[in-house]
Amino acid sequence: MKKVFLVKYGEIALKGLNKPYFERMLINQIKSRLKAFKVIDIFKSDGIVYVKMDENESDTQVIKEIKKVFGIAYISLSYETETDIEMITKSAVEYVKNLISETQIKTFKVETRRGYKQFSLKSPEISSLVGASILKETQGISVDVHQPDYRIYIDVRRDKSYIYSEKIQGYGGLPLGTNGKGLILLSGGIDSPVAGWMMAKRGMQIEAVHFHSYPFTSERAKEKVMDLAKIMTQYTGKIKIHHVNLLNIQQQIAEKCPEAELVILSRRFMMKIAERIAKSNRCDALITGESLGQVASQTIHGLVATDHSVNMIVMRPLIATDKVDIMNVAKDIGTYETSIQPYEDCCTVFLPKHPSTRPKLENILRSENLLDVEGLIEDALLDTEVVTVEI
Repeated sequence: MKKVFLVKYGEIALKGLNKPYFERMLINQIKSRLKAFKVIDIFKSDGIVYVKMDENESDTQVIKEIKKVFGIAYISLSYETETDIEMITKSAVEYVKNLISETQIKTFKVETRRGYKQFSLKSPEISSLVGASILKETQGISVDVHQPDYRIYIDVRRDKSYIYSEKIQGYGGLPLGTNGKGLILLSGGIDSPVAGWMMAKRGMQIEAVHFHSYPFTSERAKEKVMDLAKIMTQYTGKIKIHHVNLLNIQQQIAEKCPEAELVILSRRFMMKIAERIAKSNRCDALITGESLGQVASQTIHGLVATDHSVNMIVMRPLIATDKVDIMNVAKDIGTYETSIQPYEDCCTVFLPKHPSTRPKLENILRSENLLDVEGLIEDALLDTEVVTVEI
């Protein structure tokens, strides 16, 4: 039997007249993920993407790569057979015999989906005939329709039919590139890589800006951010990173403004600079890893004060997410171990002992007027380093 990867999508199926566009983008992303493998064919039919690979390719590695494509509900390694009840039955028996030799299967259930409605038998009839043949041709296993060890799925299509037993869950979402481009404020922490990943999951292309305070922060801290971006590219494709030195701005704020306002004022400068970079690079939105109440600058009052500094929409996918949940996502996507490396970032420089948690906008604006805002922003932008990170 020939192996075929069945890739099924979820939300894309609801896109109506725009569905062909999303399907095309999904197939393009799958092709991109598998460019290092020998692909025989990738095509779509009846709401399923079929991926045929060279028989020497690792099934595990192929699934691992396909799973990183957003828009996929689940992936199944199936075996192709003819759309004929005798061939379906013969192939299913062979499939289960192989399963018995490789696993501890004791019970099973056959579930049939008859995508080809003109087929002579209905789904329950196919399941019944195939299940009976499996029981007759094998030993030591029985049927359990409630909690079987394995479900044997039969997908009947016009030209070919497919047999499989696993549905490996994908991340869902929408294919990358179907929902504009966002600029993530990427720090070396746990939250911002997860926020960028979550927006990419919604189809948004990702660009990044990283603020540092060199030489107060080390080169290794900047390299840590590059390492995080490298991990993110497995899901987002290449990421262009704008490295901006914030040190001069932080020094000016520390020198001329109330200590308690340093974090909020620094954050407002970050947002203003990020907005300039976003607009010049055709980004549609800013993205941050802020979660309500997590730190002093992320209280509702702090967020109001920082949002006031820009006119561009700010997306905060983690805003109502618990830290433990964010950490779990970071572990799943592979950024956690890098994020917890103990290298300082610009937010720890000049950190006040008692940062303001309820800043008043009028006070923040009064303090900001003590600074040469435009001059400081222009100097920071002139000192920006741009690097592109690829898979």
